[in-house]
Amino acid sequence: MKKKVWLFLLIFLSLSLFLVACADTTSEEGEGSSGDEKAEGSGDDAEAKAGEPKKGGTVTFAFTQPFQGLLDRGFYEGEDDEKILRFITDSLVDTNDELQPEPGLADFEVDKEKNTVTFTLKDGITWHDGEPLTTEDVAYAYEVIAHPDYEGMRYTNVNMIEGVEAYNKGKVDSISGIEIVDEKTIVLTLTDVAPNTISNLWSYPMPKHHYEGIEVADLPESDAVRKNPIGTGPFKVKNIVPGEMVEMEKYADYWQGEPYLDGVVYKVIDASVATGSLKNGEIDIMQAPSSQYPEIKKLDNVEAIEEPALSFNYIGFKLGHWDAEKGVNVMDNKKFQNKQLRKAMAYAIDIQGILDSFSNGLGEVIGAPVPPVSWAYADQSELEQYNYDPEKAKELLDEAGYVDVNDDGWREDPDGKEFTVNFDTMSGSDISEPRAQYILQNWQDVGINAKLNGGLKEFNLFYDVLEKDEPSVETFMGAWGLASDPDPTGLWKSDSVSNYARWVNEESDKLIEKGLSDEAFDQEYRKNVYVEWQKLINDELPNIFLYAPVDVYAVNKRLQNVHTNSFTSQQNTHLWWVTDANEE
Repeated sequence: MKKKVWLFLLIFLSLSLFLVACADTTSEEGEGSSGDEKAEGSGDDAEAKAGEPKKGGTVTFAFTQPFQGLLDRGFYEGEDDEKILRFITDSLVDTNDELQPEPGLADFEVDKEKNTVTFTLKDGITWHDGEPLTTEDVAYAYEVIAHPDYEGMRYTNVNMIEGVEAYNKGKVDSISGIEIVDEKTIVLTLTDVAPNTISNLWSYPMPKHHYEGIEVADLPESDAVRKNPIGTGPFKVKNIVPGEMVEMEKYADYWQGEPYLDGVVYKVIDASVATGSLKNGEIDIMQAPSSQYPEIKKLDNVEAIEEPALSFNYIGFKLGHWDAEKGVNVMDNKKFQNKQLRKAMAYAIDIQGILDSFSNGLGEVIGAPVPPVSWAYADQSELEQYNYDPEKAKELLDEAGYVDVNDDGWREDPDGKEFTVNFDTMSGSDISEPRAQYILQNWQDVGINAKLNGGLKEFNLFYDVLEKDEPSVETFMGAWGLASDPDPTGLWKSDSVSNYARWVNEESDKLIEKGLSDEAFDQEYRKNVYVEWQKLINDELPNIFLYAPVDVYAVNKRLQNVHTNSFTSQQNTHLWWVTDANEE
């Protein structure tokens, strides 16, 4: 039960608060281009046209993959649950439209000289059961994530707190770097303060009283998480139909003010019916499948809002395995160690053709895992451009010794042995199968005997086989939603479990560390470090980096005050309202 987090989102670069493994983005999310145009009548403009907000009514929020039901921020793994959590939880630290941290549930102060972070909770915040939020809940979250029995992904968001390592190894019974001053104030002493400390430090409290008596190892499967979750957000869970639907009702005592809506229904739908469901009003808001974008954009009752996403899509190579005992990646899969082979396979892929054929041209080809919306984005002219060039791919394969020695139409490896390539990808959209076949055909056209590895895989199964390094997995198509801060640690450090390629590179590790040094408090210095890192990963190519999406949000015109940015459409949902509230 481990480690798939969003595209939403997310994130990237640190294994941070918004880092998430994404579902099939051509289905779940509009896929990216260069535009950030917003449809007229959406967001604040729509509110002005519609008049004063009304109280009442419900809306239906759709997603196209079954959700796991890990409804606590410390345990969720994918955007399927993350989108539910955005309605029911809040963070100590929020991220604004400029991707900068700002106070959420708490004000914060960073003291670089003392290596401390102080959080001061705001007044009037309660859990959905009426209990007040206190600093005990903040400390408890750190203790759970640092616990030896914790198997989730967020340890790197707390291991900078002094004493966490000893606590995690069972050497001590408490974390020395946590000081609860009073019910509202908590001081964290860190081993060091980095440029991204506030963005990377865990900032979601856990309801200590709600989880009382439950062992850390049992929390992810507990009723308190899966059946009766609580948070501090504007909506509270009323009913859960596992994998299908979550009914939420407004939390009248929400600390930022009573929500206008009476409730929200989170509903799982088949991607193929998205346009019809939006047209007939069954769905009020969702990330539009980009393959259906032209049809959705024509709907009279729907506004389409485009946002350049903080995410990227890729094809990965399995270069090794995760050594859980040592907590490091081991790059021992000989099959793809030849960089020239990886580059040849990149040149063989018609990325623009994928975007044009399956995403209506929505997408910006990228050469490294940093999207254009990030301040650390490298000028693409400084990177090698793996533009579609099958002839160059053939030349590179020939030079690397991958030639057809028996005239059967397929290349053998340099030892003259059969060379086949397994390809894994997700199901979940109407274009999943044809897109996979398109990629396979690209490789086959240059003589690589590539095939689907047992067919398309459902979202959670797909990430399970990646995390477990199933031997049959060799190449795979995935997506990552990224954190607001461009620290590559969470996805690319040699000791990161989410480094699914299992890429180990000493120079990369040094550059990542350099990007968090004292000198890196100068953002220009830090950007230059990350540009150098992008040049390195672009050359080494542990993944074939495909494109950065543009999310397309489809919003029924009855729903007002939807504010979108580069990682979500679920900003300030307590301010959502519907024009026909009094008619329901």
